[in-house]
Amino acid sequence: MNDKSHESFPPGFPQRRMRRMRRHEFLRRLTKESHLAVDDLIWPVFVCEGEGVRIAVPSMPGVTRFSIDVLVDEVSKAHALGIQAVALFPVTPSEKKTEDGAEALNPSNLMCRAVRRLRDACPDLGVIGDVALDPYTTHGQDGLVHDGYVVNDRSVTVLCAQAVLQAQAGCQVVAPSDMMDGRIGAIRRALDEAGYLDVAVLSYAAKYASAFYGPFRDAVGSTSSLGPSDKKTYQMQPENTEEALREADLDVQEGADMLLIKPGMPYLDVLHRVKKNTGLPTYAYQVSGEYAMLRAASDKGWLRWNEVLLESLMSFKRAGADGVLTYAAVEAARLLREAG
Repeated sequence: MNDKSHESFPPGFPQRRMRRMRRHEFLRRLTKESHLAVDDLIWPVFVCEGEGVRIAVPSMPGVTRFSIDVLVDEVSKAHALGIQAVALFPVTPSEKKTEDGAEALNPSNLMCRAVRRLRDACPDLGVIGDVALDPYTTHGQDGLVHDGYVVNDRSVTVLCAQAVLQAQAGCQVVAPSDMMDGRIGAIRRALDEAGYLDVAVLSYAAKYASAFYGPFRDAVGSTSSLGPSDKKTYQMQPENTEEALREADLDVQEGADMLLIKPGMPYLDVLHRVKKNTGLPTYAYQVSGEYAMLRAASDKGWLRWNEVLLESLMSFKRAGADGVLTYAAVEAARLLREAG
């Protein structure tokens, strides 16, 4: 239907009609500036001890801890949907947690066993190992603690050994999430000296001391360990962006292959600036709190889950992310495949 009401307006009104290119579906598809694909998705997964175990995470509806046998089955299904990589987080039994996180360096720990099984079952799957001590320590901190303070250099020494151990187990990517100074260069050297020149380092370049991590800490069982303590002496202040650029630049100089910004949506400005400034492959983590609030609002009927999920993931791509870690990766992959 033609709209001739424009004849009553002055000549030339309006010369540029922006809605013209929104009129038809094919035009909207042709003019998309950002694209979200299954290849952009990385699935963070929680592995626990036992056999045939599935434990729901109450604060993250739809997210489950899997024993290794179940994990292999679920990840194989996700891989068949097109998901190319998983980021693995262990739920270490409390009796194996110590002040020094020694279980992190056990070649038969839960993490290493899970990595080996995943690589055997899905040789083409990318397995990303989390390098930090919080799943293994009684205090819940990412490094070693001395006199109530998380010490840097001694922590880095342990993190290097942890990264090499994960590479030996089969991780093609190690992801230091601890935010200790100098750990990227030290881990790169340790991997190279151990012969793992092709194992990539995904640096949590800008990881903020955020209130959005609560459900994750429930999932890995570190909330009670951490207690009233926080991680503000090593994770970044939410007020800072210039500092994020300095952190990212240092990691690039030290040999990081990829960078990650965490959390995601509250820090899209940081993501955009880091990507533009470094040019390295840069990823966003849609963290547990982000996931939980979208899911909870959708479960209440206040939002439409499928739509807000894809829209939120697109926001990362629009800001410059090369990919996204999201607990909803499997659901997003199904939606994207259905959409063609």
